[in-house]
Amino acid sequence: MAEVSLEEWVPRTKIGRMVKEGEITSIEEIMRRGIPIKEPEIVDALLPRLEEEVIDISMVQRMTDSGRRVKFRVVAAVGNREGYVGLGQGKAKEVGPAIKKAIDDAKLNIYQVRRGCGSWECGCDRPHSIPFRVEGKSSSVRVVLLPAPRGLGLAIGDVGKVIIGLSGIEDVWSRTLGQTKTTINFAKAVFDALKKTSDMVIRSD
Repeated sequence: MAEVSLEEWVPRTKIGRMVKEGEITSIEEIMRRGIPIKEPEIVDALLPRLEEEVIDISMVQRMTDSGRRVKFRVVAAVGNREGYVGLGQGKAKEVGPAIKKAIDDAKLNIYQVRRGCGSWECGCDRPHSIPFRVEGKSSSVRVVLLPAPRGLGLAIGDVGKVIIGLSGIEDVWSRTLGQTKTTINFAKAVFDALKKTSDMVIRSD
């Protein structure tokens, strides 16, 4: 979001007002409090270098009493390549508004990813991979992500590369099961696996 838009932003929530007034200055603080983000502008303000990627655009048809109605469904991802990534969906009669809805939804679903060097083949202690094995699911799709040595790259399909890359992870092995050609479920399973990197750390602390 452009700086002018942030200046014109009128927050609708208490957290939004605290961000606007400078009482909250980092997204980490919101994550620690466990407060859901309900305004995409909060993420725009606290993560100004956020990148946006459209993952998939498809047409959804529905029959109504007045005839066939067509909408566009968009899946989009956002991330700052420094440990934060989000995934969202949006539907609208036109592509442009559907993309905006999907990006805003991804910002509301932003999550912190724990990076590390969990590969026995490496041990460099740099945050280039993930610290341990994680598994994500969506419908029939299962995705397993495994720590990889530095320099391997992202050994996963193109959709997974986009989402994982936006989180800042550079090297990972993967295993996939189910209908991975279903883009939306594959994307959700990858995102679910990435979320587990922080969930498991929180439980063990």
